[in-house]
Amino acid sequence: MPSETIKIVWIYPDLLSTYGDGGNVIVLERRARLRGIIPRTVRVHSDEPVPVDGDIYLLGGGEDRPQILAAQRLRVDGGLHKAVEFGAAVFAVCAGYQLLGHEFGGEEGQPVPGMGLLDIRSGRGDVRAVGELAGEVDPALGVPMITGFENHQGVTRLGPAAKPLARVAVGIGNGDGYEGAYNGRIVGTYMHGPALVRNPGLADLLLSWAVKRRLEPIDDSWAGRLREERLRAVLPTPS
Repeated sequence: MPSETIKIVWIYPDLLSTYGDGGNVIVLERRARLRGIIPRTVRVHSDEPVPVDGDIYLLGGGEDRPQILAAQRLRVDGGLHKAVEFGAAVFAVCAGYQLLGHEFGGEEGQPVPGMGLLDIRSGRGDVRAVGELAGEVDPALGVPMITGFENHQGVTRLGPAAKPLARVAVGIGNGDGYEGAYNGRIVGTYMHGPALVRNPGLADLLLSWAVKRRLEPIDDSWAGRLREERLRAVLPTPS
């Protein structure tokens, strides 16, 4: 019987990879292998075409100029759009999250065209959000409370075709009481950390979309410790 494989595509690590976002790749690889799934990871730099046959696509955070350049090149390339049409999952963080939308704020706050894969619009807010972020995930996704670290000055508004990823318990997130957005198999968030290290449930959601089935449980004791530690540090103590 042939081994089950998935293809993970890390988009533009030379432009979008701040705050250890590359750790999201490592977590997906590890959690796949623990279930007997063989991950094949492709790192696509900004001068290379984006393959259309991936199962999970990852985008990280970045500064203003790399974000603008990444959006321009991805729009011209067209590979990510085709992959989404073919049913691929996408997980994008911070700058990567913003550029999936219709527009985001540039270096001087000017609107910059995004990719239009998520029905969101982002701009520059008055206050920079820096610190811990936690929120209650939309129950439809079946993922427990998320925890991460945010460092951005973005304000994101969701259109009718996008749903909030989580309701904010601690932190700023989108700036409207919610954090991140999703539609279909596309998920965007402001959480660094790296996000999937702190939130193995979110990693497993992406993997389940990739293999199109429910995943077997694995030993999550170490990941659980990290989650509980961070959540205890920021959530109010019940009286």
